[in-house]
Amino acid sequence: MASRVHARTVNGVYKLGNKQVFLPNFTLTLLRTPDLSPYFASFIVPLNINKLDLRDYLWHAYGVQVRGVRSYIQQQKVRQDKPGAIRVAPRKWYRPRSIKKMLVEMEKPFVWPAEPENYDGWDKTSYDAAKEGRATDSATVQPDFREKPSRERGSIAEQAKAMLKGETTWKSGAMKLKPNDPNEEEWEDFGEPREIEQDYGKEKERVEEK
Repeated sequence: MASRVHARTVNGVYKLGNKQVFLPNFTLTLLRTPDLSPYFASFIVPLNINKLDLRDYLWHAYGVQVRGVRSYIQQQKVRQDKPGAIRVAPRKWYRPRSIKKMLVEMEKPFVWPAEPENYDGWDKTSYDAAKEGRATDSATVQPDFREKPSRERGSIAEQAKAMLKGETTWKSGAMKLKPNDPNEEEWEDFGEPREIEQDYGKEKERVEEK
């Protein structure tokens, strides 16, 4: 009997559970925590996972002996959106599902590998551009979007400041705020000039005749 109990323990420290999981259908996320000791690891786990499940999983899957586990549930902020929406829906409030985190104290330390300096292999440039584009599209559906100045208005204000400081002069056609900067885009004047309100003088004559 003693040998059977010892066979179900890890180095005689704690007893393992009897739950048999052959095909796990859950996801554990290991967080990068540079401020913590190498003997501690932080995970994001499903809400239905308890401390004993995580301890047994780390031992059977990775051979990691755990001294202790601490868990807490982090409540999410209320968001102006709805789940599964392609575009942000203004004035639709909901609270996302809470996140459960567990802090594990390990027998042996674990040190994260150094972050790569070059992200070309992961196409990070395209990822950042797509993220910026989504943020721009999301801003257009916000309630206060019409109250903010447009890009053209901001550019005209910059040109006016540059002219008052004497950094540039006005001329028709292409215009640059910084002539010596090759990376700056030019403002170009497209189209032919046309006269507006051609009948203004005739209307004035009719008023004077009356």
